Amino acid sequence: AAPSPRRYTTLRDEAVKLFNSLQQLESERDPVPLMQGVLQTCLDLPPLVDEIYCQLVKQTTEPPAPGGQSDLHYWQLLTCMSCTFLPSPPVLRFLRFHLDRTESRFPASEMAKYACFIREALGKTKGRECVPSLEEILVLMRRQEMICTVHCPGAPACSVAISSHTTAEEVARELVSRLGLSQSPNLFALYEQSRRREQPVGNATLLADVLTRFE
Repeated sequence: AAPSPRRYTTLRDEAVKLFNSLQQLESERDPVPLMQGVLQTCLDLPPLVDEIYCQLVKQTTEPPAPGGQSDLHYWQLLTCMSCTFLPSPPVLRFLRFHLDRTESRFPASEMAKYACFIREALGKTKGRECVPSLEEILVLMRRQEMICTVHCPGAPACSVAISSHTTAEEVARELVSRLGLSQSPNLFALYEQSRRREQPVGNATLLADVLTRFE
């Protein structure tokens, strides 16, 4: 059976719940499920995306302990947000100013590294069908790429490094090049296989969304 959809109340009440989740994030030993919950709420309720971006900018401005665990948890969630949602233009300008200011004030710090990563992500993010998987969140917290295993007929399985922005078409092109099939007249595509069905993955589909569905 498909999982039941989340039940939500008013936007105002959900905004308060998200704010409480952010406060809890400071002391959470395993922040990943909490981060995914915040991302899922934002995906289901798009008007809250700007609210969370503004809250995270506020929390990472003049923190009590810059670069401490609590501060970095906020930066890590901000990183996940930047790979999942684009804020409205006014909030995006506000966010970019915050990133520039952080890099200027804390050069070579962890916060500056997250700021640089977030800026690059914002230039690639177009929106997601699914929130990042637990594995993807862990990888984003370390500012790394995921390893995706693709099984190829008649060839060994291939491991491909992907980001939150990598499309199925980009992975297919890389595999064609690796397997020496660039001159082949055939067309190549990725397929998503589960116990019940097998279906082609659209060229523009983000591989990260496919992995989240498997999770």
